[in-house]
Amino acid sequence: MPPEAQEKIEELQDLQEQAQQLAEQKQSTQSSLTEAQAALDAMEDIDEDATMYREVGEILVETDYDTAYDDLDEKVDTLEMRAERFDSQEEKVQQQFEELQEELQQMLQGGAGGGPAGMGPGGPGAGGA
Repeated sequence: MPPEAQEKIEELQDLQEQAQQLAEQKQSTQSSLTEAQAALDAMEDIDEDATMYREVGEILVETDYDTAYDDLDEKVDTLEMRAERFDSQEEKVQQQFEELQEELQQMLQGGAGGGPAGMGPGGPGAGGA
């Protein structure tokens, strides 16, 4: 196998690992987002005069309803933006993976003369007779 092909395979493996990490981070973010949205929805049914607490490290600290609601709403917004970034990053990694895969296929099928942009007419078996 040509060294260039081995290099492409290693790049593909790196992209697979990156995609796996992104998927795990995205799943964690989605779980946090679902929890925060459920808590925000639950606050709709709570009396605004109720005693509220928020977690600060390992302790609970008393807070007022408006502060708790605003903090939770901000957390939901932040998590939504983070989830969108993960979607965008996943798309980029997928696109890079597909491009590398195509380059590797061309390389292994004998299209070694064209380079990455060598997708002109011909391809495997071309040569005409």
